[in-house]
Amino acid sequence: MKLFHTLPIAAILVCQTGLGQSARDIVQKAHDRMYGENSYAEMEMKVIRPAWDRTIRFKSWSKGTEFSMALITDPAKEEGKTFLKRHDEMWSWRPAINRMIKLPPSMMSQGWMGSDYTNDDLINEASVIEDYTHELIGKDTIGSFVCHKIELTPAKEAAVVWGKIHMWISKENHYELKTQFYDEDEELIKTHLASDVQLMDDRRIPTQFEIIPEKEEDQRTVVRIEDMDFDISLSESFFSQQNMKRVR
Repeated sequence: MKLFHTLPIAAILVCQTGLGQSARDIVQKAHDRMYGENSYAEMEMKVIRPAWDRTIRFKSWSKGTEFSMALITDPAKEEGKTFLKRHDEMWSWRPAINRMIKLPPSMMSQGWMGSDYTNDDLINEASVIEDYTHELIGKDTIGSFVCHKIELTPAKEAAVVWGKIHMWISKENHYELKTQFYDEDEELIKTHLASDVQLMDDRRIPTQFEIIPEKEEDQRTVVRIEDMDFDISLSESFFSQQNMKRVR
C-alpha cells in the first residue's frame, strides 16, 4: 500500500463540492446514515456458488464502529454461533464444541461464514474514513441516483488491505450505492452494490447488498436487511465474551 501516491492532507480540505462538502465529508455522511451510533438489525445472507447456495439468517448489534456482535439464528446446525468485534480484535463462540476462539491475523482474509464478505471487512469497516485520503474524481448515475464518484487512496503507513477504492455515493441522502476494491497493482478484486432503498426505523437506507468477486464466475453473496432499529441503547459491556454465550 505504501507504494501508492497519497494525497496531501491539504488536498482533502480543498477538494470541495458545490455544496461545500469535502470528499471525506461525503464518505462520513454515507457511513453515518448506514450505521448510526447504535443499531440492531435482522438480516438474511445468501451465499451463491456455481454448484450450490446456502442461506444464513442472523441478528446484529453495533455501537459506533468499534463494537459489534452477530448471532446466527439459521440454519439449525449453525444456530447460536456468535461473533464479537471489539476495536481491532474478533472472537467466535461455537456452542456445538463449547469453545471461544480468537481469530488470528491469518484468518482475516477468510470469508465470514463462507461468504464473499471477509473477516477483515468486519474488523475494518471504519477504515475507509480513517485510513484513506479522499478525492472527488467525477460523477455518475447508479440506477436513478446521481452520484459523486470518490477515489480513496491509503494514507501513509496505513495498515490496509486495498491499494485503492472507488465509491459511488448519491448526491441526495448520501447512499453508498457502489464500491470497487483494488489491490496494490490496481487490479479490481471485488465490487459491492447496494439497492432497494427503504425506510428502516427513522431513515431511508439501501436494504440489499451484493458482493461480487471479479475473478470468480457465477459467485456472489447477497445480504438483505429485514428489520433495523437505530434508536436503541447499548453499552460497551454488552459486547463481551460472556454475553456472546447468552445473547438471543
